[in-house]
Amino acid sequence: MKKILIKPHITEKTIELTKQNKYTFQVSKASRKPEIKQAVESTFGVKVLNIKTTTNASEVKRNYKYQANYKKGEIKKAIVKLKKGQKIELFDLEESK
Repeated sequence: MKKILIKPHITEKTIELTKQNKYTFQVSKASRKPEIKQAVESTFGVKVLNIKTTTNASEVKRNYKYQANYKKGEIKKAIVKLKKGQKIELFDLEESK
């Protein structure tokens, strides 16, 4: 079985999306929406309503020592919307006051 969910993608913007019941994960490049849905539902025990995926463009870097080009920085993210009332505890980063 291949690994679908790589890690949660936590930034200031994704923390704001959790208020709308949307959670962002970095996923493998070859994964598809039904696979992502099944992985999130089985891992966290929640009901997924909608998935949107984006792929950040990679940039070509030059290694002058070995005279070679390589790609760097290409990641695929999935924004998962959950059923109302459900949440994923990984993104619960409330500041203690």
